[in-house]
Amino acid sequence: MSHDRARVRSVVFLATGVLALPALAGCSSNDEAGRPVAGQDVAPAARDLVADGGTMNWAVDELPETFNSFQADADEATARVAGAVLPSLFRLDAQGRAQRNADFLESAEVVEREPQQVVLYKLNQQAVWSDGREIGADDFAAQWRALSGRDSAYWTARNAGYDRIAKIERGANNLEVRVTFAKPYADWRSLFSPLYPKQIMGTPDSFNDGARRKLKVTAGPFALGGTDRKAGDVTLERNARWWGSPAKLNKIVLREVGRAERAEALAEGRVDLAAIDAAEAGRISQAARDKGSEGPLTHGPGAAITPARALRSWAIAHGSDEEAADTEIEARAKTRKAVKRYATEQEGLRGYVVRKSLEPAYTQLALNGSEGPLADDRVRRAVARALDREELAKAVLKPLGLPAEPVGSHLALAGQQAYADNSGALGEQDTAEARALLADAGWTPGALLKGEKEEGEKEKTAGGESDAKDEKAGKEPKDSADGGDGDDSGSSGNSDSDGTYIVGEEDGKPGDTGTTVLAPAPAAAYQRAVLNRQADVLGLPRREADKEKKKEPADHAGQDRRDQAKGGAPGAYAPKGTAAPKGSGAKGAAAAGPLAKDGKPLTLRFVLPSGDGSEQLRTVADRISRMLQKIGIRTETAKVADESYFKDHIASGQYDLALYSWPASAFPATDARPIFAKPVPAADGSLNVEQNYTRVGTDHIDQLFDQAVGELDEETSRSLVKKADARIWAEAGSIPLYQRPQLMAARPNLANAGAFGFQAPRYEDIGFLKPGAKPSGGPAAK
Repeated sequence: MSHDRARVRSVVFLATGVLALPALAGCSSNDEAGRPVAGQDVAPAARDLVADGGTMNWAVDELPETFNSFQADADEATARVAGAVLPSLFRLDAQGRAQRNADFLESAEVVEREPQQVVLYKLNQQAVWSDGREIGADDFAAQWRALSGRDSAYWTARNAGYDRIAKIERGANNLEVRVTFAKPYADWRSLFSPLYPKQIMGTPDSFNDGARRKLKVTAGPFALGGTDRKAGDVTLERNARWWGSPAKLNKIVLREVGRAERAEALAEGRVDLAAIDAAEAGRISQAARDKGSEGPLTHGPGAAITPARALRSWAIAHGSDEEAADTEIEARAKTRKAVKRYATEQEGLRGYVVRKSLEPAYTQLALNGSEGPLADDRVRRAVARALDREELAKAVLKPLGLPAEPVGSHLALAGQQAYADNSGALGEQDTAEARALLADAGWTPGALLKGEKEEGEKEKTAGGESDAKDEKAGKEPKDSADGGDGDDSGSSGNSDSDGTYIVGEEDGKPGDTGTTVLAPAPAAAYQRAVLNRQADVLGLPRREADKEKKKEPADHAGQDRRDQAKGGAPGAYAPKGTAAPKGSGAKGAAAAGPLAKDGKPLTLRFVLPSGDGSEQLRTVADRISRMLQKIGIRTETAKVADESYFKDHIASGQYDLALYSWPASAFPATDARPIFAKPVPAADGSLNVEQNYTRVGTDHIDQLFDQAVGELDEETSRSLVKKADARIWAEAGSIPLYQRPQLMAARPNLANAGAFGFQAPRYEDIGFLKPGAKPSGGPAAK
């Protein structure tokens, strides 16, 4: 994967003052970075074990709209093409760190710091473009002029870093490039990757339009061949002018296959490598287990047909009610067809294995701090401290056999140099402290009377069918990502084991199929009143109020020690005068009654995508809702169409809570600043949020980013980044949860490709194993 920031930080797979934070985590050695939580799974094999030739078909969600990585609509497919056909001066290694690419660079270093920073690049003398021209200083200068932001005729997505360059000139020859910066730039390694030829960057017309559909001049192990948009294919062909290790494959074909059609494409053998979700990974594993077995499958559409259901179906189909019989016969025919299609697909899926790792990206809970209850930082911190992030990570990753560790940083992932677990700046998960924060913000218990209707009492579904509609239509409920404990909203009026009361129909009336809500259980006093009314009718003894338990003194010292151990400031985050009962942890805590303020309940709108590929997010959201119910916060869930989820809701601020992901970067001082920058009023009166869709930021965080990006001492720059992350934690605008799973379906004999994790693919090494050869730790190819 290229570390092109114009793409990386624009893709989302997506208040107030500064606290005193002395001795924050992030100021010590690189040991804090640790190692990546999960390694690569790419069937590594030495080049002499890989056959020469062949075509590898690689599934992409859609064909790239542009081949120019620096345009706004560049996407993952754009980056994949650029990584194979264009120079990247620095590439990410297995730990997500930028390393010099020897195929293009002999060396690159800061040769002057005063009066201005100067970086000297010495290019590989063999490096040439596909037209035979050597790569040189004129290509660097053309890219700088296009991306500097000085000429508005260039339609660029961003110019970070390039706007700090004062001039570019030749050194001793055209293979030496001297880049002089007007302002110091710590992330200079992020520049010129990918590097485009001057033919593309030289004029606005060639930049804006010339590189959208073709790249006539390239420099990589592959060159861009034909693009067949009707067939949905982009072909990369072995570059005859490549001076490095020759590509093993003759061709790489990027094939457009939507997520909904991914299993079918795999079963038909139309792709050799494809990103998949947990359900498809499960089907591939089941296909391997079923190999050689006889009889019907124990999973799939036929597995739900019990003997009792089969007997009932036969009786209806052969009964006297002709209309019912015809309907049942038609349904039986559809079921047989589905069972047959599923079994055929399972046979095809036996030709694949699942490669798995963790993506260089994390999923976060975003809290919109622009208005409503979450504009109060105490409420945001209460939400954050109610979350058991370890439980959420386990729910997603443990069923997949992946390490389940919560992410401790907004700005880097474990293994990267800027990583440190700064979550201690916010404080550990603590239900009692969360309740105390809400109380300090004025939210007090207010039990709801039976039948009381309030705005936001139901889960509204926009842009998609609701679970209730699915049930009415006779659809099977979808399995959750963790194999259980998923979306429990299918039945109405049931009390859940953790005290959640699930309301599915308004006033118990059938037919209100568009609504479902997870509401807190009635307060203890209300429950007791209901039981006593029943006891009066039945002539039974009334239930007395529970005696108030003696409160233990607050364990402030213990909390301070816990905060300090994780880098937090003692007592900086607990509201003054609110004592947490000793030993009142979140685990096993009873659900709190609903909270209210000024006659309004504390209800947060949780916006989620409704598509088939978003079951995992909805499962996580359900768990989060239950955790929030324990501190008295209601969640009103709105399921919206996938295509409008980010644009119409996240980016526009039409949500309270949301789940989306950010990719990690090797250059957080540059790439993360727009995501956490304090929103400022624009000239037209609107709020300029850049990419900070939570609308939470401070001047101090901005200052730390500015200092980090201008600090040429690498250790000092990383220390400033870690301090910025600690303050981002303290503001509680976004809460990192877990690193995203990366699941890839691959041919068993496909080597050096699969779940890449952090590391950029070496396209020239990808290929099919020779017969009898085997990858490191894998079975021999057949």
